[in-house]
Amino acid sequence: MTAYAADHWTEFGVATAGAAAALAGLLVVAVSINLERILQYPSLPNRAGHTLILFALPLVVGLLLVVPGQPDAALGSELLAIGVVTGLFMLYTNARTPLTEQESRTTWVLSRLLPPILSCGFLVVAGIALIARGGGGLYWLVPAVLAAIVFGLINAWVLLIEILR
Repeated sequence: MTAYAADHWTEFGVATAGAAAALAGLLVVAVSINLERILQYPSLPNRAGHTLILFALPLVVGLLLVVPGQPDAALGSELLAIGVVTGLFMLYTNARTPLTEQESRTTWVLSRLLPPILSCGFLVVAGIALIARGGGGLYWLVPAVLAAIVFGLINAWVLLIEILR
């Protein structure tokens, strides 16, 4: 089945890695243009770092998908480990960043908890499903990648445009 055969996902990996690399470049431009303003707000450097992680996540996933001859169990273990470590790191660093005057409790939850829970959570599910060869396998990479890119784009928008309002 395609869901459990990584060699069928190489084109997805190439497209994902290319898109994520381009978006990481966008982030570098956004941060460099607005660095002084970003540093004026205590929560924004953390948000910039998390955005880089959100763009690096699909980049790494894409690169892992194009490794030739990699056993599916190894790929599943890599996805599981990356999802757990990255998700816990992002949740931990977000928990240490206080609520700002510009944020409500709802926006804090949506902008700080939802990105790692969804992107890394779906990645963990993909890893487990691939190892178990049940439950959808690599199809879970699609929502993981989409969540990382969408939340990363929202953050990049804040760092590039909203910060100037």
